[in-house]
Amino acid sequence: MSITGRLPETSAPAAAPGPCPRTLTTTVPKEYVHKTALSEVLLTSWQETAPDVHVVTAEWPRAHAFYSSRNRLHDPLLLVETIRQTIPLLSHLAYHVPFGHQLIWDHFTYALEPGVLRTETAPAEIELRIVCSGIRRRRGILSSLTMDVEATRNGVHLGTAVARFTSHAPAVYRRLRGAYGDAREAMARAVPLPPPVAPHRVARAQYESVMLSPTDTRNRWQLRTDTTHPVIFDHPVDHAPGMLLLEATHQAVHAVLHPQPVIPVGLSTVFARYAELDAPCWIEATVIGRAGTEGDPGAEAGSPSGAESGVDSRAELETESGAQSGAGPTAQSGAEWRTESGTVRTDSSGLVHVRVTARQNGRELFTAMVKARPLVPSPRMAPSNEYDG
Repeated sequence: MSITGRLPETSAPAAAPGPCPRTLTTTVPKEYVHKTALSEVLLTSWQETAPDVHVVTAEWPRAHAFYSSRNRLHDPLLLVETIRQTIPLLSHLAYHVPFGHQLIWDHFTYALEPGVLRTETAPAEIELRIVCSGIRRRRGILSSLTMDVEATRNGVHLGTAVARFTSHAPAVYRRLRGAYGDAREAMARAVPLPPPVAPHRVARAQYESVMLSPTDTRNRWQLRTDTTHPVIFDHPVDHAPGMLLLEATHQAVHAVLHPQPVIPVGLSTVFARYAELDAPCWIEATVIGRAGTEGDPGAEAGSPSGAESGVDSRAELETESGAQSGAGPTAQSGAEWRTESGTVRTDSSGLVHVRVTARQNGRELFTAMVKARPLVPSPRMAPSNEYDG
């Protein structure tokens, strides 16, 4: 299999019925995206088009076992997982990071056009144009870089993302992690799995896909770290994976805005600490707004005034999805929505802003600022407790 991203030119046998393809679709080797299951590999090719500029292609299945579609829209985390897979791919193939080095997310931001997530009768063909910058090396080996990503689907703009990660040699990582460095021992010490919230509250169809457990505090949940989950824990790891934390973040957004169906269209976060497996991790969500802006939400959900609330400008996303995204019926600017957390009003772009924070042992692990677009139910759209795909 070519590692330059070119597909092998293979003709069908002479006796084979049907059209004869000039090329055959393949996937990149699963080892280059740090997956054990070949079925979880989304990337199909890679090519360096200029120094530190790369084009990566991917294919999304119509129905993913975990990142399932809802309201006839692909799960936004499919885009996040596609970008995550490019981190090890480019590290190993373009920047020659040896296998065995640990690649750790530093910060991550995405913004997407929900209308381009529409599910169709064929798998979605995705192309990522990635520009790498801030490249640092230690003793000639990559230690960190930043990826600026522009994603398209069949040539149509899908979204953008920025991801920065660090790379650590095995000896360095062992010193960094200390007693937590052994993945299998860390997984063996994982806290017992608490009961899940009802799946429909977090936009899921199955209990096995729920990453939040209810607590006695409203809008506060315990993270469900299921180390046997075949997608999130595809292989042993010594801490909660970033995709688990981002999935829990999305689920917290759905839960705090329940029963209003929404789709997350943007997120920005910095991962400050590792989420360990041997202690409970707590996820909190708060609906917030921009104080003093006419037509924008000015208060936290259930609060009488927004004078003391606001969005940290450092966490604001640079790109917003427009109201004319084609995602189906969506909320108008200034529309009000009744949720179990109180009345929520969209901002001038028709978006709701939610802050999600993770804490463990009294310390903050990360805070994510999420933008979600409410979906207005209609006969063409599935109800909030039904799923397709």
